[in-house]
Amino acid sequence: MNSIALAKSYVPMLDEVYKASSLTSVLDGANELCVQGANANELIIPMLSMQGLGNYSRNGGYAEGDVTMTNATVKCGFDRGRMFSVDNMDNAETAGLAFGRLAGEFIRTKVVPELDAYRFAQYASKTGVGSATGAVADGAAVIKALRAALNKMDEAEVPPEERYLFILPSLLALIEDMDTSSSREVLTNFAGIIKVPQSRFNTAITQKDGTSADQLDGGYTASGKKLHFMIVHKPAVIQFEKHVAPKIITPDANQTADAWKYGYRNVGVADVYSNKLLGVYFHSEA
Repeated sequence: MNSIALAKSYVPMLDEVYKASSLTSVLDGANELCVQGANANELIIPMLSMQGLGNYSRNGGYAEGDVTMTNATVKCGFDRGRMFSVDNMDNAETAGLAFGRLAGEFIRTKVVPELDAYRFAQYASKTGVGSATGAVADGAAVIKALRAALNKMDEAEVPPEERYLFILPSLLALIEDMDTSSSREVLTNFAGIIKVPQSRFNTAITQKDGTSADQLDGGYTASGKKLHFMIVHKPAVIQFEKHVAPKIITPDANQTADAWKYGYRNVGVADVYSNKLLGVYFHSEA
């Protein structure tokens, strides 16, 4: 009974740690908006298209119109996991800290940074999203780039609500340090402003497989251009975890060793609706 109660005390911590540490969790969508696909690694998203207005004829009446409902398949591109083992005696000699801290630290320091980096890279890699490149040496340059981004989204009729700004801390500081409050007026256009460290903010990443000789440490490395900021209209992205499976195996249940085992698997999707591509805009280095 004690080991069961112990296992139950760890698992509920995982969502709390993720929400406290993830910079992109504000974009998580409602899972019920999508119907799970037939295959484990895909989702089915309904898409609706229709024709515009036509002339009304007093003799013939309305111009005939067509409505098309199609199902778009979106792949779950993020499918990552890891299993850890902690010897029962090692755990006992550290008063349970060796295993007790494992789950929380793993989520906070390994899972969340990679998940954020993956999502930003996915959105930046989509053909058709808004983008610009160039240097931003001072606050005025950052504001100019943000204004250009907002104008582009306004012209594309992206709703002003639920636009989130993700930006490097150093660039946000350049704006905040400007002399007049009017210079910072551009920041009032966002539902939220989230500072993102450069380590999670690139146009592409390379994920290590965790098994090859030169990739045993797992995780990811940046392999694209450095992002300066990204504006995301929340309804434009398809983002959520389809399957999150933390697993705790006690020494009594472990048939191969006298050890605690902690396994974690995360399967998720990060994509942009094809008819809302201009709801994402990023600015990167040249």
